Amino acid sequence: MSAREFDDDWGEEIELEPLDELESLESQAAWTPPEEKPGEVAKRVVTEAEAGWRLDLFLAAKFPQYSRVLIRKVIQAPDGVDVDGKHGKPSFRLKPGSVVSFKLVEPPRESPIPEDLPLDVLYEDDDLAVINKPANMVVHPARGHWSGTLVGALAHRFAGQLSSNRGPARPGIVHRLDRDTSGAIIVAKNDQAHAGLASLFEEKRIQKEYFAVVLGAINADREIVDLPIGHHPKYRVKMAIAPDDPEAKPAQTYFETLERFRGFSTVRCLPKTGRTHQIRLHLAHLGCPILCDKLYGGRSTITLDEIAGRHDRSPNGREEEESPAPILARQALHARKITFEHPTTRKILEIEAPLANDIQETLDALRLYRALKTS
Repeated sequence: MSAREFDDDWGEEIELEPLDELESLESQAAWTPPEEKPGEVAKRVVTEAEAGWRLDLFLAAKFPQYSRVLIRKVIQAPDGVDVDGKHGKPSFRLKPGSVVSFKLVEPPRESPIPEDLPLDVLYEDDDLAVINKPANMVVHPARGHWSGTLVGALAHRFAGQLSSNRGPARPGIVHRLDRDTSGAIIVAKNDQAHAGLASLFEEKRIQKEYFAVVLGAINADREIVDLPIGHHPKYRVKMAIAPDDPEAKPAQTYFETLERFRGFSTVRCLPKTGRTHQIRLHLAHLGCPILCDKLYGGRSTITLDEIAGRHDRSPNGREEEESPAPILARQALHARKITFEHPTTRKILEIEAPLANDIQETLDALRLYRALKTS
């Protein structure tokens, strides 16, 4: 789920999964360029299905060639956007039948710059591909991340073979992963396949399985967390369990403990819904935040020495001045498997993404230094 670009600690942007409202709208018909030209006013009528949507999300869905950041700037301009003749804020909730007038601006660069970046292609045919996305790679260009993106790598690897349903700036993109989450992501190579995949996502017929290394251990071997998620009341970069928030969205995640170690465990995660930060937040609620999840776990790195329970010292007994390099420097969350019906052949595909090296090395270290003693 895509899209907002916020940061972990107010200074560095990351990509979050999309708001459910925007993802639902973007899963509809293929995008076509508007008839209106830059400088002209485009008018769109709010349908019953779109009632209650935020103004910025509504415009982002109708005009995906613009980023939400740019749309907010246009909304905040004196004569950029109005609803039924009145100026509205980005968070303004729309009513059915309202007419939204949007003065189109010159869009940013229409297509990403292809970049020759390594791509781990797990599966490919004429309609789609599944990529094992590395950590620290945002899906599409955004402020602070104009290069090194998945979209740039795709534009080079599949030049002219990507769907356009999400607009020219996001060719082939059907869904997303956080910047620091590695693993399987589906890419559409034509508009028909994209529409079919979007329908599968909307109907919750695509099963995603994640692997996580967490602090501590869940009490039961299997657990289901069924708690709604909303925006954090104080921190804009965080989400929160919000049972009393009328705008919170239902969220359900199934967890299965795979291995237990001293102070750590590995967990199989099956999200039944697709809310922003769902897995991370539900695990933190269980008292087992994902390892190196700074936002919900309080720390962003861990070293091999810390896992091993040792501290290197210099010959004179003082701590070494230089800290050892971390074995893991991002949240230990990996989209391990994705299962879905091929939109054209109707064949069931089950594609597994091998663990990223940093998570595999962390797991190996846990097995070496943190194994539970057996009698």
